[in-house]
Amino acid sequence: MTTAVLHINLQALVNNWQALHAKSGSATETAAVVKADGYGLGAAQIAKALYDKGAKTFFVAAAEEGEAVRSVCRDATIYVFSGYMPADAEVYRDSQLVPLLNSPAQWQQWHADMGSRAFGVQLDSGMNRLGFEADEFSKIANDAQQAQLLVSHLACSDEPQHAMNRQQLQAFHQMTDDVVRHAAVPRSLAATGGVLLGADYHFDMVRPGVGLYGGLPFADAHPVIRLSLPVIQTRSVIKGETVGYGGTWCASRDTRVATLAAGYADGIIRALGNGTESLYLYADGVACPMVGRVSMDMLTVDVTALENEPETLDLICEFQSIDDVAALAGTIGYEILTACGNRYRRIFTS
Repeated sequence: MTTAVLHINLQALVNNWQALHAKSGSATETAAVVKADGYGLGAAQIAKALYDKGAKTFFVAAAEEGEAVRSVCRDATIYVFSGYMPADAEVYRDSQLVPLLNSPAQWQQWHADMGSRAFGVQLDSGMNRLGFEADEFSKIANDAQQAQLLVSHLACSDEPQHAMNRQQLQAFHQMTDDVVRHAAVPRSLAATGGVLLGADYHFDMVRPGVGLYGGLPFADAHPVIRLSLPVIQTRSVIKGETVGYGGTWCASRDTRVATLAAGYADGIIRALGNGTESLYLYADGVACPMVGRVSMDMLTVDVTALENEPETLDLICEFQSIDDVAALAGTIGYEILTACGNRYRRIFTS
């Protein structure tokens, strides 16, 4: 088989959700963010595993993403970060989705099209990306007492000492405290990083995302994925010969080189193949350096240290996390996760 295999440990995912829930306290609901097809792993399978263990609220980026979650979580609450677009009206009705309305225009359109259907409101507490500004929200604050949830998002929660965390917390309080005094509308500010900032940031609901999938800033997370790449061919490369496009890697000794069936078309970022030996793939714990460039469908690895020719090598595993790979590519674990290619065969274990 020449298709890479993405092993997804659903029990590790559930363990991470439960650990973050424990940090949030029994009075706070712990939801789950499953946008971008469950961070690239499969939204339906991810949501079902969490739903079966007690998660009853999910967040997606777009209305279409909510359909997959609704198909396996019949009575869950599903919020849509991007709010409401009229073209999605049928999806909202059929899948019983709840928009997080982001602007006066969305507010007006939702109530014109959907009447009294449930909605949430997203507030801009300082990120300047999505959400009502303070003056905009003040004009609808009385009507917002009917909202199902008030949400904002921290810009710097992965940096616990960053001044913006406290500034945004204060802004969120200033925008919402009066509404809550009158109507006790639930509030949510914390994603994974916010959960780790402590109780001041937890409010009524937290909504972890990347931490569920084994990523930073949740350093204690259980690894959720293992990515195994099949070996197509192994060859002998003589000292002085080059490997791959551009001849960027030259053998300093006689070397056994394996060609693997995966590349940048599968989300293995091309920046990883910079001619250095800083990225490793693993066979039974033995580290094998990548050599040459990442091409569209293939990459090459020095397997001289192995006693036998391997059938597969692991790129992401217990020895090299998504954040380790991300650091070598000059990016973040989110990008490595969400880039997991459609050609990968996904195997879910419990």
